[in-house]
Amino acid sequence: MARTSSSSGRLLAAVLTASTLSGLAGFFYARERPDVVDTLTNPQFGSPKDYERGIEELRSTLPSEDMVSTNPDDLLAHGWSSHVWHPGLPHTVVVYPTCTEDVVKIVKIAKKYRMPVIPYSGATSLEGHFLGSEYGGICVDMSGMDKIIETHEADSDVVCQPGIGWMDLNETLKSKGIPLFFPLDPAPSATIGGMLSTGCSGTNAVRYGTAKAEWFLNATVVLPSGEVIKTRRRSRKSSAGFDVTKLFIGAEGTLGIVTEVTIRLAPVLPYRVATVQFPDVKHATEAVVEVLNKGVGIQCVELLDRDFMTATNQFGASGRQYPVSDHLFFKLQGPSTNSISETAKIVKEVAERHGGKGWRMAKNDSEGAEMWMDRKMAHYTGMAYGGAGAKGWSTDVCVPISKLPQLIQETHEDIIRSGLKCTMVGHAGDGNFHTLLLFKTEEELKVVREVVHRMVHRAISLDGTCTGEHGVGVGKKEHLYEELGAGTVELMKTIKRTIDPLGLFNPGKLYPDAPGKDPHAEP
Repeated sequence: MARTSSSSGRLLAAVLTASTLSGLAGFFYARERPDVVDTLTNPQFGSPKDYERGIEELRSTLPSEDMVSTNPDDLLAHGWSSHVWHPGLPHTVVVYPTCTEDVVKIVKIAKKYRMPVIPYSGATSLEGHFLGSEYGGICVDMSGMDKIIETHEADSDVVCQPGIGWMDLNETLKSKGIPLFFPLDPAPSATIGGMLSTGCSGTNAVRYGTAKAEWFLNATVVLPSGEVIKTRRRSRKSSAGFDVTKLFIGAEGTLGIVTEVTIRLAPVLPYRVATVQFPDVKHATEAVVEVLNKGVGIQCVELLDRDFMTATNQFGASGRQYPVSDHLFFKLQGPSTNSISETAKIVKEVAERHGGKGWRMAKNDSEGAEMWMDRKMAHYTGMAYGGAGAKGWSTDVCVPISKLPQLIQETHEDIIRSGLKCTMVGHAGDGNFHTLLLFKTEEELKVVREVVHRMVHRAISLDGTCTGEHGVGVGKKEHLYEELGAGTVELMKTIKRTIDPLGLFNPGKLYPDAPGKDPHAEP
């Protein structure tokens, strides 16, 4: 239930809001003062009456009452999810801003009545970033802020609102005859704002990198104080102080709400899809390492395990049939047909040197799109593989590429011992792989929890990460102390307390509890 704010909470706010420097000093002072409330561990939200007054003010302040919803179906749809480990709860109210000024009004009302603020956009999150909580709050649905504001073809960049989908953006550019695209490619319905906030990537990362590279040039952000900042200018590079843009990339809506963003674009280049099968993951990954070191034009290289290929033969989007063995799927990229043909020759030779067989190259773009769709629909194919009534726990980890065979082999053996059904796909050029663990009963769910727990620890022990591209949210925050160390996590918390001293923005996400509690206990 919501809790009434206390005088100690107000004291902390007064200490921390004076400036960044005094805010940091105030935090370290507060650590020595048991009477000062830490809003990360003991949030001080408004009372139910405060929330009611806040909703009334939202209705009277925003341009249209239709922008404010307390419809139970809306509250449930925005706060609930299929995440088996934390299904979430309904929010108190959902609002639909259309511009930065609307967001400022919402944030100021949230601050006035101490209401949590939970950003929401494409809802493709796999780690519970937008879930509702026991505290309720304002869900800010950014889907209406989906406009392209400016296109600078000569500069290869676009200024847009955060609610636009990356696929919609690319389709718009294509329809206008602009030979540029935004190359990050996570879930098909992901939006630019969510991609920035989670630090996502996708299958193109081997060629174009991730959201934490230089694809986001600047962002307009509404801070928890209601202040609006722009993180930097539009120039391609800058050495003017901190890279403040990156402070918000991966912050998962806990430091501010992005209302406008400038993103870099890349030239559209021809590509061809090819597949090849291997006797095992070790040989496939060794081939990937050698291919990447050749410096040839690889846009994507995906590792698909034999169980996934079985599922694809039964439920794949294209209806194609593949040999049941570990596969690599390539997108071979280049400025011309000749360059792609040369790349194909080199990649095929390398693959065969490592035991690759059955090299198959799409005859044309249409066939290639069908083959690649079998990869892009991995989640739905995997769920169908589980059979009627099956649920799935989808998760990812990432390690240095040379460690990927060990990680996948040990995880695969662990899954076989567990008796679970599972499909695996991986961005082999990045050392990142995904599992979809399938289950039907509570007993199987307990086994899934243990398998995921061991997989994450295995990845971290190999100098990897608990999340390669899904973000932290609720599902992975328990692992951050182990992965990053106490000093780094506490620095993240210090930044959070300084920018959001009331702890209103997306509470319960990203920042883990201090070590000492059982992080693996069921929620």
